[in-house]
Amino acid sequence: MRGRRTVILGLGGVAGATAYMLGLGWWQSRSREGAGPALLPLPVAEMAFSLTDHRGNRVTPADWVGQPTLAFFGFTWCPDVCPTTLSDISLWLEELGPAADRLNVVFITVDPERDTGPVLSDYLASFDPRITGITGPVAEVERAVAGFRARFEKVPRDGGDYTMNHTAGVFLFDADGRFASIIDYHEDRRFALPKIRRVLG
Repeated sequence: MRGRRTVILGLGGVAGATAYMLGLGWWQSRSREGAGPALLPLPVAEMAFSLTDHRGNRVTPADWVGQPTLAFFGFTWCPDVCPTTLSDISLWLEELGPAADRLNVVFITVDPERDTGPVLSDYLASFDPRITGITGPVAEVERAVAGFRARFEKVPRDGGDYTMNHTAGVFLFDADGRFASIIDYHEDRRFALPKIRRVLG
């Protein structure tokens, strides 16, 4: 565990102002458009998508009902927000101990063009093994993102390359699938852990 913790901390890095703004994006969009039930993530049971985890298993929303869920959108080429958040999640799971085994912990790629199952498997090997990578057709990823009321966009770069902008908060759902809370990017563990413990009951 100590060795993995060292790797996790090493990958964390320090995110800049742009990453910080991405982390606030979900709440800012609610502020601009007017907070209300329509902008909250749907209950898991009302979502509709069919994706595949990094082990090759089919994943649908129904698979998440019955256990609390912690979900994060990102991509493996992400320079700072994603490895930092996955490092944070790994440390939260370690601190929660055996109770964390009752969580569905999922990392849903917003870049399925590059993030195949094997790529996700290699990438997640540096983090807590309880984190499951999820990928699939772009249309199904879009359906998942829509259910979470999240956002993502492909941003072209010079030379034909691209990056991805995306909502960077960590979503929490109760065991019955109802949205419970969001952990903002770089939120202090003193506030993040109690939120997770609440969904664990």
